[in-house]
Amino acid sequence: MSYLLRTVPRQTCRVFLGTQAQQPRLPTIGRSYATPAQEQPRLRLGSVAPNFKAKTTHGDIDFHQWIGDKWAILFSHPADFTPVCTTELGAFAKLKGEFEKRNVKLIGLSANDLTSHDKWIEDINETSQTNLQFPIIADADRNIAWTYDMVDTQDTTNIDQKGIAFTIRSVFVIDPNKKIRLTMMYPASTGRNTAEVLRVIDSLQTGDRKGVTTPIDWTPGDDVIVPPSVSTEDARKKFGDIRVVKPYLRYTTIDT
Repeated sequence: MSYLLRTVPRQTCRVFLGTQAQQPRLPTIGRSYATPAQEQPRLRLGSVAPNFKAKTTHGDIDFHQWIGDKWAILFSHPADFTPVCTTELGAFAKLKGEFEKRNVKLIGLSANDLTSHDKWIEDINETSQTNLQFPIIADADRNIAWTYDMVDTQDTTNIDQKGIAFTIRSVFVIDPNKKIRLTMMYPASTGRNTAEVLRVIDSLQTGDRKGVTTPIDWTPGDDVIVPPSVSTEDARKKFGDIRVVKPYLRYTTIDT
């Protein structure tokens, strides 16, 4: 079967499969909802995270200046006073020390104003028995959510009373050079896994420090993989003992 994709106006966009045209389901809200008119940035791994200025529960910030020379995790939430978000923020707040050990700053984003955020934080601290100390961005108009493509076009019911789309559960891991190193996208119905967020931070930072890659389910202390770009001879000079499973699959042990 041949596939042909035609570029046509959004209002009449069709995906053509062979000779049959199927009209895709589009959200009832357009791309212009409460967002700037400019083209949406293409965010890819390795691209610079878009800078922005925003109001947060810790005051006004310039995002890049706020990151400084640290790693950062920007993670979004559909709305304040929602059950899954409340459990997530409480869990992240309890891991403050773990993120600080890794030189990571946390910043949340939710599609409500600061007054709502402040009241919500009281609930988070009460229900999770914690003390949330990282900032939460007020993005009631979804400008930042639009810039970072944090909107789920498949769920047309995920909108507020004004018809503006709520955000999905996005995670952006950003390094000190302001580069996007890893992203995760969850639907509003699925809570995130804090252990996995810590694990990928460990993997990225270990790879940067040691010049290695990490296999499936890797955690600090496990063997790592020698990248294909490094010859076995050079790997032995750099790492010492190398366990060769296949010419392209070679393990070694490092101190983490």
